[in-house]
Amino acid sequence: MKNLNPMEVELKLALAPAGPAALTQHPHLASYPARKQSLTNTYFDTPHGDLAKARIALRLRQVDGQVLQTVKTAGQGGGGLSQREEWEWQVSGPELDLESIAKLPPFQGELSGVLDALAPQLSTDFTRRSWQLTDGLVTPGSTNQRSHIELVLDEGEIISGGYRTPIREVELELKDGDPEALWTLALTLSEQVPLRPSDSSKASRGNALSNQHWPLPEAHSPAEWLHRATLALDAYHDSQQASFLSDAQQALATLADHPALDADARVYAQALPGGLDAHGQPSTAYGNAALALAHRLAYQTELR
Repeated sequence: MKNLNPMEVELKLALAPAGPAALTQHPHLASYPARKQSLTNTYFDTPHGDLAKARIALRLRQVDGQVLQTVKTAGQGGGGLSQREEWEWQVSGPELDLESIAKLPPFQGELSGVLDALAPQLSTDFTRRSWQLTDGLVTPGSTNQRSHIELVLDEGEIISGGYRTPIREVELELKDGDPEALWTLALTLSEQVPLRPSDSSKASRGNALSNQHWPLPEAHSPAEWLHRATLALDAYHDSQQASFLSDAQQALATLADHPALDADARVYAQALPGGLDAHGQPSTAYGNAALALAHRLAYQTELR
């Protein structure tokens, strides 16, 4: 089994329709080869959603002739950044390796009794293009010489409960080095690629889609208002319910006027309400300001 004490650190970015083309043409990626794969993923849960309630994702992934089993816990972070536990290992076929799952920390206690009830609940099928980025990622002020980031571009769809929604996102995963390198890279990309932070995993999106229910958290601090706005945008694009776009705009307006913001953070926050088009898609100005603000507020919210 891979990693006894694993921790995944990544930034998730949702792309506007023009985002994939802009990303693949970005000069920062020009000197790196891209790997293209087709991924078929099945997520498992009980009929009562016990894993979703515990904010745990369990999937089988078919890629390159292999089947990988992955368990992910909920993360800490916000503004697209997440730090979460992850276990992944190869299995022999399209059946869950329940014996190994039972040994993992998330399945001690109450969840130990639900393993026999696990069944497929949703699927995500997408094409992934990935780049391994190392050179040029020296983080200013860091003691690390270099950082290694895997950049992946996913395009496809989530299928859950008879509903479908597109996948069009970038994940920046830190493989080695300082997490600051994630922000440096994301901000560089946002100057030319229309994108925005996303705080919803594919699994949580699929669960919400199946239930047709997208709860938004209460907010008080600036970090919480940014998280609420980000989740509302995620919900809007998956549900196409106009009320969520209104919720996002209201959260951004509240954030822009929040008394706890310092002068620099307020400049970024005030750029956000006007940075979305009528369809809730971000301009490059929105993405850059949202990431700059999220960077200042990072590690302050609990993720879905």
